[in-house]
Amino acid sequence: MNLVNHELRLHADPSRVVVRPFHIAWGGSGGTPSRTERLVAEVLKMTPAEAREQLEVVLKDFEARHWQTRRVFMTRYDEIEELLNLNGEEIGDEKRQLIGAYFCHEYSYAAAALMNPSAVPHFDQSGMPPGSLRILMSMRAVGEGHISSVAFREGIITDGNQMKLAPEPPFATATDAVGTDYETMPEGPITVYRHRDSTLSGTVIFPMTGAQSKGLEDLRIVHFQHDDGSWEWIGTYTAYNGSQIQSELMRTRDFRAFDLVPMTGNASRNKGMALFPRTIDGQYMMIGRSDGENLFLLKSDDLTHWDDGAKILTPEYPWELVQIGNCGPPIELDEGWLLLTHGVGAMRKYSIGAVLLDKRDPARVIGRMQQPLLSAKDQDREGYVPNVVYSCGAIRHGDRLFLPYGIADSSIGFAFVPIADLLAAM
Repeated sequence: MNLVNHELRLHADPSRVVVRPFHIAWGGSGGTPSRTERLVAEVLKMTPAEAREQLEVVLKDFEARHWQTRRVFMTRYDEIEELLNLNGEEIGDEKRQLIGAYFCHEYSYAAAALMNPSAVPHFDQSGMPPGSLRILMSMRAVGEGHISSVAFREGIITDGNQMKLAPEPPFATATDAVGTDYETMPEGPITVYRHRDSTLSGTVIFPMTGAQSKGLEDLRIVHFQHDDGSWEWIGTYTAYNGSQIQSELMRTRDFRAFDLVPMTGNASRNKGMALFPRTIDGQYMMIGRSDGENLFLLKSDDLTHWDDGAKILTPEYPWELVQIGNCGPPIELDEGWLLLTHGVGAMRKYSIGAVLLDKRDPARVIGRMQQPLLSAKDQDREGYVPNVVYSCGAIRHGDRLFLPYGIADSSIGFAFVPIADLLAAM
């Protein structure tokens, strides 16, 4: 197999920080003021000069590390103003910003790990020379408390096994749910927005609802074509609250607004769901792992509701006997649907393989690799979780596959694979 590993590696980076809401208990007891009331009262007692002096101290420490810091503090104040019981008291902008700063904190969103990427064609292909493709990659970033969020990176790949990623901007920014208080976030679908002046490579989608509170994990993103010919980027991911998981959808047409939509149905209580890039015979289809061990084909008339489907793949070879799963959405070829898989073998060593599903009837497996395409070995073994290689989605470019993959739940590597070699190995 003529697999080419690119030399580039992406690693955890504790210097990448964003401003996040800091939550303090609101209610006091027995007539005693709450921490919030005491804190706000102390700021309100300051003279304008004292408030200005304290705000300047905060800005000196943090303004160079964040984008539009004063605006972020003011936005945070606006989110909590109704909870402060100010009795109509007029407050100047500097005191508002200072109060907002007390209810924020700095969060290093990729301090622990950067892993499990998924790649799709970029929405802007202007100016691309022949043989080049602009790509957009989602990544799972893990920070303090092992909380996962979704980060993005833009880049270019070529038909000569070359790639170059756009530089990360100096500031990272988190998406916002405009008009919704963090303290009263609904559990249903929400829409979050990228800041107008923020690049996609500097944008992070954080957990917002209670169901997502401990992480947004393993986004598998696909460029989906609807039956009416319109296009949309749709990703499946796992929402985790510390004890339960829930599969959800991320939907966007412009990467400015992102709809985060919980799914319903029996299959949605499992992780690792991957959406086909179009309907087949008028139905949406997914690859899922409903029992945690085997792969299933799921069908639905509703993009947000998924029940159990038909089992199509079971562990067969030594490198996958513990369990198998998908490594991203199926990729349409003339020969059929190319599905990357992951298998877990002895010592919980992960490998990436591939199968070919019938184009008209994806429940029928017409080809399967007996040996893995990629396994954890050498430098790809060491990390937060040893012996893991894992992808959430590759992309076809010409006659080859561009495969970004997670390494040991810690970093990200990249490979190029001739599609003809993949098919010949089945």
